[in-house]
Amino acid sequence: MAHAVRFYETGGPDVLTWEKATVGDPGPGEVRIRHSAVGLNFADTYFRSGLYPVRLPDGIGVEAAGVVEAVGEGVTQVAEGDRVTYTGSPLGAYSTERVMPASHLIKLPDGIGCETAAAMTMRGLTSAYLLRRIHPLKAGDTVLLHAAAGGVGLIVSQWAKLLGIRVIGTVSSEEKAELARAHGCEHVIHYRREGVAERVRELTDGAGVPVVFDSVGKDTFAGSLASLKRRGLLVCFGTASGPVPPINAMQLAVNGSLFVTRPALADYIADPAERDALAGELFGHVASGRIKIEINQRYSLENAAQAHRDLEAGRTTGSSVFTL
Repeated sequence: MAHAVRFYETGGPDVLTWEKATVGDPGPGEVRIRHSAVGLNFADTYFRSGLYPVRLPDGIGVEAAGVVEAVGEGVTQVAEGDRVTYTGSPLGAYSTERVMPASHLIKLPDGIGCETAAAMTMRGLTSAYLLRRIHPLKAGDTVLLHAAAGGVGLIVSQWAKLLGIRVIGTVSSEEKAELARAHGCEHVIHYRREGVAERVRELTDGAGVPVVFDSVGKDTFAGSLASLKRRGLLVCFGTASGPVPPINAMQLAVNGSLFVTRPALADYIADPAERDALAGELFGHVASGRIKIEINQRYSLENAAQAHRDLEAGRTTGSSVFTL
């Protein structure tokens, strides 16, 4: 019998329920996939809390990896027995198996295991578009990266170092600082005891950085803006502390003609060719060992509520997965 995590109302982690599920045969353009591992992402908490509205009841989770068990009419990009990964809608990855559109699947190369894929598909593709698509960064540039010891942070730090880009990372503890340094951060700022913008100015001889990657949101927004050099770009790609406050356009002008963007991964992988190109680059780095994927927390799907509590409390580092 298949099982899935669902929620019938928005709220805290306790709204998540573990229940039996009926999984039918795939229709045209669909596949049935049996999951081997499921990714835990901060975005999952946005759907659960209601920050990202969905029609209820619904499943939860946007990332998993596993094996194709059946294909529907018209499916040609994957076949039964293929190992695949995916990230994105529709919700429902927190499940042992499911039926879903085949167009969302990415075939896994032999060198990438399903658990590794579930830990990195969303984080890795996010890192890929941040570094390879959103701004023309070049060797010698310096960037500020918030949550440097998180899942995206550890991948971005390693990838940036491969590209010759210096990373100044922010962390909340010495344990996380050591982890960030070990994965390529050249400088680490303890944001609970140091002024982020002031320290960034010190490290850049007063100039500031051309790009800030900010997945925290409300609590870091002002400091992120203050860390930018003239005509710098603030990339707000997450809201772990709450939504980004309203932006005053004149504030951007008087602080150096700054730019702000709020990108979504979906818009950088909507084109299958671009998605496959980014995935290919990511998989190549991981399979070769140039980028290591740190899975530091493992949970059972039955314990999804506890996984969400740990994630929201900042008790996790690197990537987290549900094992099946």
